[in-house]
Amino acid sequence: MDQTKLKRVALIVAMCHFMDMMDATIITTAIPTIAVYFHSSTALASITITAYIITLAVFIPISGWMSVRFNVKRIFLLAVLIFTAASLGCALSPSLPLLIATRILQGIGGAMMFPVGRLIVLQKAPKSDLLMIISFLVWPALIAPAIAPLIGGLIVTYASWHWIFLINVPIGIVAFFLSRRFFDDTAGDRTARLDWKGFALIGVGAGGLVLASEILADSAASWTLGLVLFLLFAAELVLTYRYLKRAQNPLINLKVLKYRTFRISQVGGSLFWFSVGSAPYLLTLLFQNEFGWSPAYAGSIVLFIFVGNVAIKPASTWLLNRFGFKPVFIGSFLAVIATMLVSGWFTAQTPVLLLIVVITLSGMGRSLALTSYNTLSFSELDAQETRDANSLASTTQNMAQAIGIAVTVVVLRFGSELFGAASSQAWAYRLAFILLAVFATLALAEILTLPRKTGSAILKHRDPAGKSPR
Repeated sequence: MDQTKLKRVALIVAMCHFMDMMDATIITTAIPTIAVYFHSSTALASITITAYIITLAVFIPISGWMSVRFNVKRIFLLAVLIFTAASLGCALSPSLPLLIATRILQGIGGAMMFPVGRLIVLQKAPKSDLLMIISFLVWPALIAPAIAPLIGGLIVTYASWHWIFLINVPIGIVAFFLSRRFFDDTAGDRTARLDWKGFALIGVGAGGLVLASEILADSAASWTLGLVLFLLFAAELVLTYRYLKRAQNPLINLKVLKYRTFRISQVGGSLFWFSVGSAPYLLTLLFQNEFGWSPAYAGSIVLFIFVGNVAIKPASTWLLNRFGFKPVFIGSFLAVIATMLVSGWFTAQTPVLLLIVVITLSGMGRSLALTSYNTLSFSELDAQETRDANSLASTTQNMAQAIGIAVTVVVLRFGSELFGAASSQAWAYRLAFILLAVFATLALAEILTLPRKTGSAILKHRDPAGKSPR
């Protein structure tokens, strides 16, 4: 596949990933409206979020096997078709149970869509183009959580909640026809057998851990129930890990963890995602609940995370080629840690310009770090190893996003109970932002152990003037 076609395929996959990520986050702002529409409680309406996230956790691990067993182009097209049709079904749902059912169907499509699409791109991309291709694939994870509060707030305020799902339909149709044109057909391996035991174990553990996280994040739910379930499913995942290590043909081959670059990207990357994945959510809560801002205004300020993502993106490839992975990691981590700590001391009297500057710098740091993580993750893997690594990476990222937000909400609940008085709620948010900074610091500590030249084989080094390659 030539470079021009590869870029087009990567952008199509990124467009679908953006649709998926946006759908997972934008609905949060519409839950109260959906509850009123269906004459239900907010807790019941929130099942539409939980059902989608759990479905992703359960079905993402099977995407690697499907990409081997079947024609990957057809699997991707089917995933886009399911997601788009389910989005329309969500908007047309006449009852809450049917909305939940179509959200589950949406999750099945989403679970196949990005992992299979990313695998198609990664297996076709030469190592020399990996940094460029990853920069295309990573932007939805950076942008969608940042702009979702604003888009969701505008839709809920000025339109109907149905449009949260209807906006997926034209995007899905365009993605479907572009995929038919630019994706290559590949023959599947009919002899590839599904590891049903591994699928069941991973699905129960990953889905259960996400469910426990959602319970912990629900202020109306029992702390004890959430904690017990979390520990139970975490133990089940430990047993699953032992099974996958011993199995002859496991659903996910853990041998890819022997590569230090991939292992660090999963461990440190998950810790880092705890931090940056929760930040837009936490800022939105702070601005609305403590500052008394409208959803649309709060979303417009959180949007500057996206501005930072976009502002640094043209320079990210140059920075990595010029300085290497480790220095860029360190600089981006320090930016994220500093901005998280400063955000904890935001008040309603803080100048809006200062809020914008800090949030923009935070967006720059997260963009650089996540681009670096995603590139480094696949830098040493061959085509077969990339398939196994892709399934594992997609599973851990989905779990990290859910668990990170849950942990943040738990800290807010703990802080609220600890400090009690409404005037002291600011300290609950400070504790939460400090926790996000701690997560990023732990990830930085792991990065500091990397050799200085890690990942240099896939970079195009330049001289100090930034002109000719060495």
